[in-house]
Amino acid sequence: MTNLILAAVAALVVGIVIGILVGRSGQGATLRQRRAEQQIEELRSEFTRYQAQVNEHFMESAHLLRRFNDAYRDVNQHMARGANRLCNDEDWLEELGQDGSGRLVHGSDENSEPPRDYAPKADPEDKGTLAEDYGLNADGTKRSA
Repeated sequence: MTNLILAAVAALVVGIVIGILVGRSGQGATLRQRRAEQQIEELRSEFTRYQAQVNEHFMESAHLLRRFNDAYRDVNQHMARGANRLCNDEDWLEELGQDGSGRLVHGSDENSEPPRDYAPKADPEDKGTLAEDYGLNADGTKRSA
């Protein structure tokens, strides 16, 4: 009977030791998991703060640019009013390219054309510069200059 009691006590001690070891290994994993979750939360809050700073920066930039544009428009209008008021001389207005009302006058040259994005051909029968055989003889060799 003593052997049975000793065996039960030994089994109890071994069970307690195994329980403690299993418990500690489980706590280590949950501790690491809690630390990882805490780091994730810290990163989320840092990211949220960063987003708020970016939003604030761009809102302030938009406000400053709006103020800059308003100030530029005010200076431009001031200069135009001053030029109209102080330079009543028709010669000056003509040189500035404005009529008496302060509007810009476009040239009324009859021969004026808009700029072309191509070179005009000397002869309508000539090949254009975008033709595949431009600059080549009839036999396909390069035309000498």
